[in-house]
Amino acid sequence: MKKTVLTFGLISGAITGGMMLLGLPLADSPNFKQAEIIGYTTIVLSSLIVFFGVRSYRDNVASGRLSFGRGLAVGILITLISSAIYVGTWELIYYKLRPDFGEKFAAHMVEQAKASGASPQKIEERVRQAQQFKQMYDKPAVNVAYTFIEVFPFGLVVTLISAAVLRNKDASAATLAANG
Repeated sequence: MKKTVLTFGLISGAITGGMMLLGLPLADSPNFKQAEIIGYTTIVLSSLIVFFGVRSYRDNVASGRLSFGRGLAVGILITLISSAIYVGTWELIYYKLRPDFGEKFAAHMVEQAKASGASPQKIEERVRQAQQFKQMYDKPAVNVAYTFIEVFPFGLVVTLISAAVLRNKDASAATLAANG
């Protein structure tokens, strides 16, 4: 299991981390929209690697038999490795490669409020929110937690679907018979 989990976790993480690094020039776009679209598309695509990892485990390691629980375990481990790479890449970008990202994003939040024609009170509230965002996001533990929460749910959903779709009812019955 270890080889399958590591292989597919590293592939999935390389996709998200690599695309994040390749997308750095888009982070300078005035509205962050392109980077956001590419980022979430990449996260979804890299999460699909979980499916292939669970299938590979079933076909190559478990001799075609897979219970839901084992599929869940394999998928979660792949997702955790991929998410750790994603978080590590973001921390490198945020603190070393783009240390001005927080200020730029906070300014973008305020500009969006102004462009929408918001009242001065709403704009002032947005300024406060942007400042709070920046202060909070500059704390490494908070930054790591938010970044993890950004990516992990996609892998979790694909893991649940993969474990359900790829399970083999014969595997579940064989496990019960062996333990029973």
